[in-house]
Amino acid sequence: MQFFTDTPLPDLAPFAGLRAEVRAFLAEERARAGIESWVGSWEGFDRGFSTRLARRGWLGMAIPERYGGRERGLLERYVVLEELLAGGAPVAAHWIADRQTAPLLLRFGTEEQRRRFLPRIASGEYSFAIGMSEPDSGSDLAAVRTKAAPSGNGWRIDGAKIWSSNAHRADWMVALCRTGDTGDDRHGGLSQFLIDLKAPDIAIRPIHNLAGDHHFNEVFFDGHDIPADRIVGNPGDGWRQVMSELAFERSAPDRFLSTFRLIVELVRAAGPEPDRLVAGEIGALVARLAAVRLLSIQVAGALDRGATPNTEAALVKEVGTALEQDTPEIARRILAETPPGDRNALLEDLLAYDVLHTPSFTLRGGAREVVRGIIARGLGLR
Repeated sequence: MQFFTDTPLPDLAPFAGLRAEVRAFLAEERARAGIESWVGSWEGFDRGFSTRLARRGWLGMAIPERYGGRERGLLERYVVLEELLAGGAPVAAHWIADRQTAPLLLRFGTEEQRRRFLPRIASGEYSFAIGMSEPDSGSDLAAVRTKAAPSGNGWRIDGAKIWSSNAHRADWMVALCRTGDTGDDRHGGLSQFLIDLKAPDIAIRPIHNLAGDHHFNEVFFDGHDIPADRIVGNPGDGWRQVMSELAFERSAPDRFLSTFRLIVELVRAAGPEPDRLVAGEIGALVARLAAVRLLSIQVAGALDRGATPNTEAALVKEVGTALEQDTPEIARRILAETPPGDRNALLEDLLAYDVLHTPSFTLRGGAREVVRGIIARGLGLR
């Protein structure tokens, strides 16, 4: 792909001091039990941790100072994200708001929306959920059936959303709704709305995964009325907004670092002089991790320059998901030949968690079949 051959690789070396600061902060958090476990850490929902992170200036880093942010570049933010994920930080309370909602409002929101929501995102006060996917629609966002119709001085929302992570804990949702006709390309007539999830007439039903954990939800709107100023941008701009958001979601470090700690513990279990075949398996994993990281950094550089590299972000998501899916299987194969005495409880727990949760990795940011279709269209293959 020409983007990756012609686009210069951003240099993260100038941010080595920032990286060291974040590592020291995480060491302090672990010492004070602010980080409880490496296992499933990226799903950890801890408002206290998010608040402490905000006090260090590591939330809302790309938000302008006039809206309560730090007005730093996306590459600096990328470094912080890498360290948080690699360090096992509980990021779920602020993750979506900082990654997607803030850039959405900066680009498409009204001035009143920016002044209301951005300072509270930067401080860790507001947590957001995503309202894109719907029951019976799979990953086809263009098949949205949730409707938003003008009602009095505002809008009335009817429909349901599914797979909304932490909607039962979040304060707000950005929901994609149908406000008009689809148009010739199926992507018209869509708009996004800011919805208060604490409203009493919104029903949130838990969805438990194979491991019995609950962070997914189904959210129901049955004649839910919202003020007119809750629409993001103009009616009909929803598809363009969603594509902009997904470029951030699909290319971020969480697309390939979900199983990072398992690789670390696998290297530790293999020891300094591993069997040749084990060394080859682990070496291949590490090489793939390094490659997808470089691709992700290139996309981050493009986003920092204001570009919208949708196809490239989808590619990062595809190769990152493939790595995350393969890691537990390779670990199981290696551990089958490893003496029990060379293992540790953390390694076993990480492997068990990743085996159960890896199927869900392919859904985040769009199913693989959908993402591959985006890549094919971007390359002119369909």
